[in-house]
Amino acid sequence: MIVRKIAIVLLSIAAVITLPSCTTTSPVTQASVAPVTQSGDQGSLESIYSRLGDVGGKVFTLNSKRSAVRIYAFRAGRAAKVGHNHVLSAPQFTGFVYLPSSGASGARFDLAFRLDLLEIDNPEYRSALGGAFSSILTPEAIDGMRDHMLGAGSLQADRFPLVRIHSLQISGEAPKFAAKIQVELHGQEHDMWVPLNVDGLPDQLSVTGSFVLRQTDFGVQPYSVLGGLLAVQDEVIIEFKLVGI
Repeated sequence: MIVRKIAIVLLSIAAVITLPSCTTTSPVTQASVAPVTQSGDQGSLESIYSRLGDVGGKVFTLNSKRSAVRIYAFRAGRAAKVGHNHVLSAPQFTGFVYLPSSGASGARFDLAFRLDLLEIDNPEYRSALGGAFSSILTPEAIDGMRDHMLGAGSLQADRFPLVRIHSLQISGEAPKFAAKIQVELHGQEHDMWVPLNVDGLPDQLSVTGSFVLRQTDFGVQPYSVLGGLLAVQDEVIIEFKLVGI
């Protein structure tokens, strides 16, 4: 009887391993011009920042090819050792930064990317992270995890395809700033403060930073199966390096 129970548990764990082991969240309003439109697309943001540039100051367009937006999700549960940590990236996004001549207090930025365009577990990114991300995932496992993560049970990318990040307040002096941002995800908005490192001003712009986002704050239930035997932690890390030209 004991041997049979052990066999059942092992079979259950094996079945779980074949499933996607991550749900993540994986990004809007301010200033003296109209807020970001509901579409959050390139055209609407470009129009807003063009008007800001017309009143003075400098507008930077964020270059997605020279920038990086990464999302890190971590395994959890009693069988966490057989699960995987995951790294997701946004190879395409739209973003702008406005720096008025009056200083940081009047600055603003917007960033928007699509969940259905996220790249999942790029082998190059995983290998660079070392031990906790060193396992190699098969294309089938990655595809399965994508289907689960973006489906009706979690992020619902068909209903809520866009993540938007919009600055509400910026304080500090170069190279150290603090930004109060509004994050829109899964149809919900939440505010938080984020530290930023900014280099290259006034002619260029390079912004680095990171923050922690809790999936349940946005109504997203972290992945969990078999009563929590294998799960994903609620907290994910959003890390970014944004280059403006």
